Amino acid sequence: MKQVRKRLGDLLVEAGLITQDQLQLTLKEKSETQKLGDALLQQGFITEQQLIEVLEFQLGIPHISLFRYPFDPKLTSLVPKEFAKRNLLIPLKKDGDKLFIAMSDPMDFYAIDDLRLTTGFQIETAIATKDDILRAITKYYDIDDSMDELLSEIKVGQPVEEDKITDNDSPVVRLVNQILQNAIQLRASDIHIDPQETKVIVRYRVDGVLRTERTLPKHMQSVLTARIKIMSNLDITEHRTPQDGRMKMNLEFHPVDLRISTLPTVFGEKIVMRILDLSSALNDINKLGFNKLNHSRFLSLIEKPTGIILITGPTGSGKSSTLYAALNRLNSEEVNIITIEDPVEYQLEGVNQIQVNPTIGMTFAKGLRSILRQDPNIIMVGEIRDRETADVAIRASLTGHLVLSTLHTNDSIGTVTRLMDMGVEPFLVASSLNGVVAQRLVRKVCRDCSEIQAPTKRELEIFSKRGITVSEITRGRGCGTCNMTGYKGRIAIHELLVINDELRRVIMNGESLSRLRELAMKNKTIFLLDDGLLKVKQGLTTTEEILRVVMPE
Repeated sequence: MKQVRKRLGDLLVEAGLITQDQLQLTLKEKSETQKLGDALLQQGFITEQQLIEVLEFQLGIPHISLFRYPFDPKLTSLVPKEFAKRNLLIPLKKDGDKLFIAMSDPMDFYAIDDLRLTTGFQIETAIATKDDILRAITKYYDIDDSMDELLSEIKVGQPVEEDKITDNDSPVVRLVNQILQNAIQLRASDIHIDPQETKVIVRYRVDGVLRTERTLPKHMQSVLTARIKIMSNLDITEHRTPQDGRMKMNLEFHPVDLRISTLPTVFGEKIVMRILDLSSALNDINKLGFNKLNHSRFLSLIEKPTGIILITGPTGSGKSSTLYAALNRLNSEEVNIITIEDPVEYQLEGVNQIQVNPTIGMTFAKGLRSILRQDPNIIMVGEIRDRETADVAIRASLTGHLVLSTLHTNDSIGTVTRLMDMGVEPFLVASSLNGVVAQRLVRKVCRDCSEIQAPTKRELEIFSKRGITVSEITRGRGCGTCNMTGYKGRIAIHELLVINDELRRVIMNGESLSRLRELAMKNKTIFLLDDGLLKVKQGLTTTEEILRVVMPE
């Protein structure tokens, strides 16, 4: 095995996919039992597809995409689900005495031998990605079984017995678990269960875009809704008013936090489940996608002892990730960090986190006042929603505390005027505000199917207008890895406005937005559109994605 490991490393270096330094670093940091390929994936040096292509070359085993593979469903009876999951393999087809299987590790000879003995077939292997195999197992082994059982159990128009919704082995419980599991494998952020007149549609939001995952018969709606309500401690008998709940669960050794919201519609209750994957919380500022200038400016902002820093953008633009990464950076035993959030999304070790609870009068403003009596150094306020919270936050920053918070505005300069619109005095804004980060999330080009193209005429116009030269653009063709979208994963684009003395004077005098913008340009502020276009130039995303989230001027 040692020889294979070394050869794999050398092959990856020869193919120019990793450097010798990256190989040495990975070999030094990985555990004894971990495979080199897995360790390189974990470090983010290569993608699974690149690893597979090298293995294909090295072992002479074909590689296969399962995205639209015509599976033979009868074969699932030959290979038990547990065995398939444990060894990350799935049967593809039968040909005479040969059984063709896709595996994520075709070097796993024990699994191949086991299969040969239990099935009596000669085993032929192909390589597929881990995600591909897990998705196929969920789809072909799990969901279809539970669906068939559920359909046979639920008679149209008949009420459902309670044990069918609570018993762990019942089809509806399994179906809901599989919908959740599938969402986590696809790295979805939300699951939508949409009731329609004749059917129920399950949609996943992946990389910020909704797509339909499956369609269920209408008479399954009530059991599905009842099961989700029971899981999240909601009132199962109330169908007319919206409800909110949350739950924690472990899926495939993944700690996951779910926030559930129900809304009565004309065709029944719509349910949205927000997935907070606790294991993938972004806690490293270096991984947020800041460009060099913004990165150094952001670090110097959060390392100031007092003042207020605001992170702005619409819902779902990654504000919380940036806040948590900043807190993680500042978190040490010498400082007292207290947060007040609605709700507490991720728990940070060593940080005192408070949950807002308006029903008992625990609002942001009231919580903030109590925090100030707790001798804090750094305070994080989940969101500034009203003048009262803004006033307390600003006064806290003026009395020797560093305050981090978020605000819903479109850009960094608009934030200054938004605070004044809330009724905060201009001199208070000027003296307390250290800086504003405006951000958006854009989808990244899939690394496995990216190809270089010439920019279109319209793209050349947009780039030259902003003074950026570009000769080539990267786009994704669409492959099994990215579900034929051409995008996989997301990256943030930022606009960071540092408030200096000149800007403070202008704010105090209540001068116009255009004057603020002039000074921001003089300070070499990189605007959202420019940061986005620079990321297009680097091949990280596409012009379409930037224009989807930022309006060109």
